[in-house]
Amino acid sequence: MEGIMQHSKRIIPLLILVILLVAANVRAQEQTSIVLQWLPQAQFAGFYMAEDKGLYKEAGLEVEIYHGGPDILASEYLESGKADFATMFLSTGLMKRASLPIVNVGQFVQHSALMLVTLKSSNINSLDDLGGKKIGLWANEFQVQGRALFKRKGINVNIIPQSDSLDLFMRGGVQAASAMWYNEYHTLLNYGLEEDELRPFFYRDFDLDFPEDGIYCLESTADSKPEVVKALVEATARGWMYAFNHPDEAIESVMRRMTEARVPANRAHQRWMLARMENIIYGDDTKSMGILKQAEYERVKDTLIEMDFIDKAPLFPEFYRGPVR
Repeated sequence: MEGIMQHSKRIIPLLILVILLVAANVRAQEQTSIVLQWLPQAQFAGFYMAEDKGLYKEAGLEVEIYHGGPDILASEYLESGKADFATMFLSTGLMKRASLPIVNVGQFVQHSALMLVTLKSSNINSLDDLGGKKIGLWANEFQVQGRALFKRKGINVNIIPQSDSLDLFMRGGVQAASAMWYNEYHTLLNYGLEEDELRPFFYRDFDLDFPEDGIYCLESTADSKPEVVKALVEATARGWMYAFNHPDEAIESVMRRMTEARVPANRAHQRWMLARMENIIYGDDTKSMGILKQAEYERVKDTLIEMDFIDKAPLFPEFYRGPVR
């Protein structure tokens, strides 16, 4: 009996130590959340892989991922406090800054995927040929580049509000439609059109290369939790690198999330999207992952002011609180 008691005296402190270590580890995981600006798709594969592969946990974070959508604005999650971080286009972030003190803490999509697409059979061979034609433009920040392009080139067009569907374009209701390279452009190919039947006009080819998806938070969050900001951005960058190096695994993760959210899922389309995300995140510069360049900021800011979408904007160091090279 005495031996048992002595053994118990040795075991109990060990158990207490284990419990304390587990509790300390739980406390070390900082609870945070991020809302991605659209429904589940490969546009966000880097975030999914950061979660699936435990990269957020390795960085000391417990991250809850929400999704936006056609009726859910990511900025509203920040404003209401439902999420600590949100993804937005740079143009969106600058426009929202007028009413909400947000900052960019990590810029992932370096190049614009937005384009106008036409059918070659419509005999639109250059921008000038768009004059007098019906052009489909999406609303809000998606129209900035198009309107700026037409103004700068002195092209008069008939702008038609465009919905999420490409049916109007397919029926000939507009001669040019808005499309994202990683999404709607491939949808047209899935409709049965061949690439050599389409003529895309990428805004990035006309000095309107706007960085798109970046991570944003309230200025107060960046001030009070710089270590969380840094950990989230770095782990997300690792997630994107993993997704690009393991595309099959990344697509499986995307498909699972789409199915769970009851979003129509097409594996070939998601594979195309992931490949295009690699193009616009990396481009020709693989060292700029997560970094917003001042020249890009100034280009977008100046265009938004020129087109009267904003009256003014903060200085670059006030708006950008992310990594630097």
